[in-house]
Amino acid sequence: MGFETLLDEKGFFARLLGPSASGGSRKLLYGPDLPVVLLTGGPGMGKGRLLRAVRDRFAADVPVIYLDCDSPEYAHQAQSEPDARSAATEALFETARRLCTWHGTGGSFAFPRLFTGLAMIATGVADGTPQATATEIERYELLAQRQRFGGLGTGDFWRGVLRGAIRNLLTTLYGQTLDPYSASVSTALLDALLANMAPRGRTEVARIYGAYPGTGDQPEHGLLNLAADFQAGGEARELAENFLFRVLREDLEAAYASMSGYLRRVGRPGLLLDHAESPLGEQLLRAVLTDRRSGQRDRVVIVGTARRADGGALLYGGLPPQEVPAPAQFRPADGVPPLWNRRTDADGAPLADGVLLLRMPFLSGDELRGEIGRRQRRADPEGGTNRRRIDAAVGRLSGGRPHTVIRLAAAAAAFQMPADANDRAILAAPLLLGDGAQQRPVADVLLQELVLEQLPVRLPSEHQDQWLDLLTHLSVAHDEECADVLLRRHQAGQVHRLTAHQVAQLLTDTGWPSCERHFVGDFGLRQLLVYRLYRLLPDGAAWYADHHLLRDHYTGRAADEEAPSGGAFRSAMTHRMNHHLVSGGVDDVVRHLAATLPGRPRKWCAELLEIAQAPYPGRADTRRDRARGLVEVDGPALRRTVDELLHAVWLCEERTRPTGKETARTLAKLLERLTTMDFDGAGQLGRTATEWSGLAENEQPLLRCACTEQLGRRR
Repeated sequence: MGFETLLDEKGFFARLLGPSASGGSRKLLYGPDLPVVLLTGGPGMGKGRLLRAVRDRFAADVPVIYLDCDSPEYAHQAQSEPDARSAATEALFETARRLCTWHGTGGSFAFPRLFTGLAMIATGVADGTPQATATEIERYELLAQRQRFGGLGTGDFWRGVLRGAIRNLLTTLYGQTLDPYSASVSTALLDALLANMAPRGRTEVARIYGAYPGTGDQPEHGLLNLAADFQAGGEARELAENFLFRVLREDLEAAYASMSGYLRRVGRPGLLLDHAESPLGEQLLRAVLTDRRSGQRDRVVIVGTARRADGGALLYGGLPPQEVPAPAQFRPADGVPPLWNRRTDADGAPLADGVLLLRMPFLSGDELRGEIGRRQRRADPEGGTNRRRIDAAVGRLSGGRPHTVIRLAAAAAAFQMPADANDRAILAAPLLLGDGAQQRPVADVLLQELVLEQLPVRLPSEHQDQWLDLLTHLSVAHDEECADVLLRRHQAGQVHRLTAHQVAQLLTDTGWPSCERHFVGDFGLRQLLVYRLYRLLPDGAAWYADHHLLRDHYTGRAADEEAPSGGAFRSAMTHRMNHHLVSGGVDDVVRHLAATLPGRPRKWCAELLEIAQAPYPGRADTRRDRARGLVEVDGPALRRTVDELLHAVWLCEERTRPTGKETARTLAKLLERLTTMDFDGAGQLGRTATEWSGLAENEQPLLRCACTEQLGRRR
């Protein structure tokens, strides 16, 4: 799926994680100041798939931990003791717990520094007694000492070499009778912790927890303040959680930096944060980026995911991304990763300075055809014609988005494309799920996986149940004005409403691209939604209602034919005709075009392209026959020719049918026929005939926009 060069022995991740016992010598990328690597790409781009592949490929050689930051399990585990645990501390505990049982080169890890901080926040247990606190601390006992043979610990942080040192600490707490509603439990625990530490341990605690904000290098105050801040909640709790993440990385650093660690361990440890755009993931990213900006150095490789192409708003400190120097970026096709150096370590510098964006690759044409070929039947009864048609349809509808390619290719494996069908026909193909006992239309599966299972992080809860329906109706919108008209209709009667600007921002935050001519800017997503809209009600009633609504809205603004629409169209009249075309008004549109052509061929051609950039309704597609003059149309020669030309251009503009040489010849013939007619400016259409036929022959759009440019780059 395009990941091979990232995962091989000399690839990006091998060099980032460093040498291993089995991998020989690898030249390390970056350091000692490491960038946080963010895999950027919207839904279906394979970010989580790549993270899991990194884990599976390298975790046997170097300690690599994968965390799903969107998992509800962390918050669920914290619910039983909400003042002593949180989703963040549970995620840190899970990370440390896994590393405590790691069996690769150099053996398991210990987290005595993290244990100390978690033990202090355990004083927030609901019961509040020493016994209840000790019971909570027992959860973390595994973290305190690194296990060797026969249960022996390292003996370099706690007194003695047996795990009994921690048991002694807990026994001390169990035996005390203290007021649970005062600070006495915290003080007693702190005394017990320090009493059970070896001199080196006390020195380390003083160094680390003495640096807790506002403690003036006094470790006892640092630990007490850590617990108090955690129990205070809000921003104070986040400060404590972020500090504990730093402490975890300090424990990992200590495991490598000691003499024994230098001799035993290889490579760098890695933490892979899937769904890092979630609140927990964003918090962990902000914590490590802030620490490294302030000069904290550690060797932990942090790789997270980011839906937004710019890495996410957290990197820019509230400033528009275009006003901040763009983070360094790397595309796998570039081959060699870029040089990376932090621009500045000043406290006011944007966090973007500490990031390297790795752009998730779309599948190339060869990769796409290979994926389809692996899933197709061995014999094609139509001699390859159907196969080529399926290949083209999957390529256009997916845009090279890996997950969409996989699903469409699997569904279309035994699919026969109807004659003269629109590409969207394959969206009805059944997809076998799981063990093959269940099947659903592939369109439903993709909408579930790409939209419903990847809701915008900041989508208000009251809109989550209607998000897919709103997007479905917005699939016919071109700009924000157009979208707001639809939103007012489909949110009528609701107290809480989304505006078009808010929806556009939510789409951007989710990683969907924008387009200046289409409100839903991703071509493949828009086709899924258009397909659903036509089938939302019998006979396409929802489709026609939305287009009629927009047609009527722009009818009211079209008194002045040249009035600017302020959006994706040059005039309100052109915008009106676009929606009228696809809602049953083809003949009206033809009459309008025939009447407005004489005397203004250049402007007329531009208007024709805008009118024809419209989806075709979900019924039998007759445009090709009508463009070739095989459908009888009444009227004078000019009107009949304009009718045929409109349908030929519509085929080219919708981008869901192959064009090629036949359509190119049709375009050229119709435009050349117009040049021979007796109207002002007819001769100017000859150049247009040459330009448009050349584009159509090479499957290029006649009117370019962001989403058709993307299609062109991935052909």
